[in-house]
Amino acid sequence: MKTLDLITIGRSSVDLYGAQVGGRLEDMGSFNKYLGGSPTNIAAGTARLGLKSALITRVGDEHMGRFVREQLQREGVDVTAVTTDPERLTALVILGIRDENQFPLVFYRENCADMAITEDDIDADFIASARCVCATGTHLSHPKVEAATLKALKLAKASGALTALDIDYRPNLWGVAGHGEGESRFVESQAVTDKLMSTLHLFDLIVGTEEEFHIAGGSTDTMEALRAVRAVSGATLVCKRGALGAVAFSGDIPASLDDGLTGEGFAIEVFNVLGAGDGFMSGLLKGWLTGEDWSTALKFANACGAFAVSRHGCTPAYPSIDELDFFLERGVKNPALRKDKELEQVHWATNRKGDWSTMRVLAFDHRLQFEEMDGATEAKIGAFKNLCLDALGEVAQGQPGYGLLCDSRLGRGALYKAAGQGLWIGHPVEWPGSRPLTLEPEIGPDFGGLSEWPRAHVVKVLCFYHPDDTDEMKAEQEDTVVRLYHSCRRNNLEMLLEVIPSKVAPTNDATTPDIIQRFYDLGVYPDWWKLEPFKTEAAWAGAVDAITRNDTNTRGIVVLGLDAPAAELEASFALAAKFDLVKGFAVGRTIFGDAARAWMTGAITNEEAIDQMAGKFEKLCNAWDTARAAVQGEDA
Repeated sequence: MKTLDLITIGRSSVDLYGAQVGGRLEDMGSFNKYLGGSPTNIAAGTARLGLKSALITRVGDEHMGRFVREQLQREGVDVTAVTTDPERLTALVILGIRDENQFPLVFYRENCADMAITEDDIDADFIASARCVCATGTHLSHPKVEAATLKALKLAKASGALTALDIDYRPNLWGVAGHGEGESRFVESQAVTDKLMSTLHLFDLIVGTEEEFHIAGGSTDTMEALRAVRAVSGATLVCKRGALGAVAFSGDIPASLDDGLTGEGFAIEVFNVLGAGDGFMSGLLKGWLTGEDWSTALKFANACGAFAVSRHGCTPAYPSIDELDFFLERGVKNPALRKDKELEQVHWATNRKGDWSTMRVLAFDHRLQFEEMDGATEAKIGAFKNLCLDALGEVAQGQPGYGLLCDSRLGRGALYKAAGQGLWIGHPVEWPGSRPLTLEPEIGPDFGGLSEWPRAHVVKVLCFYHPDDTDEMKAEQEDTVVRLYHSCRRNNLEMLLEVIPSKVAPTNDATTPDIIQRFYDLGVYPDWWKLEPFKTEAAWAGAVDAITRNDTNTRGIVVLGLDAPAAELEASFALAAKFDLVKGFAVGRTIFGDAARAWMTGAITNEEAIDQMAGKFEKLCNAWDTARAAVQGEDA
């Protein structure tokens, strides 16, 4: 049974992309870390487009190898055949954007893990589970990895699968250019041509630039090279032509490239060509493997290549299927796609990772409330927050759908300890109780402190905002929220916006919906909203409508506690759970308040505090799950 659409095989690396644009690679001061390697990029790119994709490769038994594996899993790629190599390191590539024509890169691949793939890594049953196997040229460059690749291709043919080749010619990786020539795309080599020609008969689809077909066909005349390839292969040949798009030849090679099959192209600004070919290949495979005609498949490919060309990085630039559909329907509005706000919002929102359809969050990000407790000191508050995390762990037991809110001023130890436990992590930035809104000093006047935050942290900001505020108060608070939002996006951090108008002035069912609309009007698109436990169904309906009519891709809403009694909160859950956009709760003092006051004065032990908090948290979790199940039962 074919359970996979696609298996790619070959290079897997970590790309360290220079964050500064327009300078020499020698002068880069910081780097962004992304997935890299053509087959790895294609596996992730096709998974984003809805294909069931897998990768055969090797990674090192170290932090970079674990990053590759974990990131592939986040992208939805099957990592069954990603082997951990205990003897070799994961490959690295250092890249930069010099200008629109220069994209320097240095490969660190000496005896790297992915070049140690052997025939033993190729499992016949795994290959037989796929509709297509895609190879790239680099893994035909050395005997050991060539043997593994050829075995995979022959098994694919035997199982009735399709086969594809991205020529992906890198002279440096074939040993025909030096280490400093990683950017080089073409060096003539009869040895490389002979090796490629010996394998081309194995493929149903062969894709390359004009230069790549030159090396495959042994001629710098493109049409002559294509005819040489056609002489040994019946594959459909797709030749990429840069700004001119691409052409496909499914039969005899005509007199001119202009006579090939074409698809719609897109006039966009060239910002970064690195990884554009892998984006193109992802779109092409999506069309090919879903039965589209070549014109449509090439349109998909051109669009995905356009996204890559206009953005920083390779895999992070590739579109989701929803983004691709949106783009094809709407078209190009700004040739610099990364500056198209509407498109970038869709890109961001539809490529977020993690399933947070249920949110059971223990909030202990409180600072002022702890500081006011009898017996409290900074050291004791930090220690107690570690107990809060332990109580959360007692209930969560590694299951999905649990999280915490914790600060880094008084709760740094617990916040850092939570990393890597599969928990949703919210990290507050507001100075407690501030109105107008001001931020914790560590964030900095330019909000530059967010650049130090782990990507898994969600920036949580509480704003005491009311529609009846003075114009001056509104302007100051809105300016802070808008600046914070843009800083979050710049640092690839999700944002949770919490508004509590009832602490400012009287409210009605329209108050919070009006606030929500105001922030959307300002261009703020929070990933999460944290809202009060409304008393009426109309208030919830209004808030949900205000969010969904502005952002259909929002993560959702969590209900805050406001130190309400547990019984009152449980009753409010029954109302909130009627709305799918409400994903759960983030409650604090109702759970930890009594235990904290007793612990700070020495009245209870660590274990007693943990047990007490775990019991209350578990009860609230059960209350939420029961409320949601009751609604789902009614719907059924």
